[in-house]
Amino acid sequence: MTYQCINFSITAKVAHLVLNRPAAFNTMQPVLWRELTEVLQALQRVPSARALVISSTGKHFTAGMALDVFAGGPESGISLDEKSAGGRASIASLISDMQQTFNLIEQLRMPVIAAIQGGCIGGGLDMVCACDIRLAVADAFFCIQEINIGMTADMGTLQRLPKLIPEGIVHEMAYTGRRLPAQRALAVGLVNEVFETQEAMLEAAMKMAREIAEKPPVAIWGSKQAIHYARDHSTHDALQQMGWLQSGLWQSSNLLESFIAKQQGRSPQFDDLPALQSFAQAKYELK
Repeated sequence: MTYQCINFSITAKVAHLVLNRPAAFNTMQPVLWRELTEVLQALQRVPSARALVISSTGKHFTAGMALDVFAGGPESGISLDEKSAGGRASIASLISDMQQTFNLIEQLRMPVIAAIQGGCIGGGLDMVCACDIRLAVADAFFCIQEINIGMTADMGTLQRLPKLIPEGIVHEMAYTGRRLPAQRALAVGLVNEVFETQEAMLEAAMKMAREIAEKPPVAIWGSKQAIHYARDHSTHDALQQMGWLQSGLWQSSNLLESFIAKQQGRSPQFDDLPALQSFAQAKYELK
C-alpha cells in the first residue's frame, strides 16, 4: 500500500516504518497520524512481523507536531474552542485520541526499536518514549519543545520519560526546553547506543530486530508484558503477576526446539503468534 508520510515494509519477519517527509523535517500532520494508526493496528492483528524498526529520513528524525494544524480556520482541519467549558472538554477528548496512537506503539505484541538521527523534538520524543529500544546517531538530540512555545507536553513524554531517565533530567528538559545531546542521552539511559553514521545505526537496528525475530514470539510478548507491568507496580505485585503470566505462557515445545536446534547446529523455528480476532468484525448474521 502507498502512504503519503511513511514508507512501510516487512522483510523476514521484521517490519520497518520510515517517516518520509524530509523536506518538512517529518513534522507530524493528521495524515501521518492516520497512517501510523492504520499500520500499527494492522501489525497488532497479524503475525507477519516479530519486531518493528521506526526510522526516518533527512536531517531530523522529526521536528514534532505541525502546529499550524491547530491554528484554526477551515484550512487547518482542527479548531480548538477554548471559550467554553464544552469546547475545552472537547480538547481533552482530542488529546486522548492523539495519545492513543503512541499507546499503540507501546502496546504492540512485538518490540519496537527507534533509530534516531538529528532532532527528535516535541511529538518525536513522545513517540520514541513509547518504543522499547532507542538507538541514535551522534548528531541526535532530544527536546521537550512544547515549553519553548508556551505549552505543556501532552502526548506522553512527561509520563514515560521519568521512567526511562532520572527525574531531575526530565525536570531540566521540561522547564528549560534545552536539548539533550546523544552522548548525554546515552549516559542517562535514554538511548542504548550511539553511532557515528545513520547507516551504521540503521544496520544495527535491523540486525537487532532480526535477532529478536528469531526468538519465540510468545516469550518475547511475555517479556514485554512483564517489563511494562513491573515498571508501574510494586516488586511484590509484579512477581505475582509473573507467576500468572508464566503459567499461561509455558510451552515445553519451545524449550525442546531450542535444545534440538542447538544440537543440530541450526536456528530454532518457533510458531508465530496467532492473528488477533475482532469481535466487532465477526461474520455473524442476525437470525
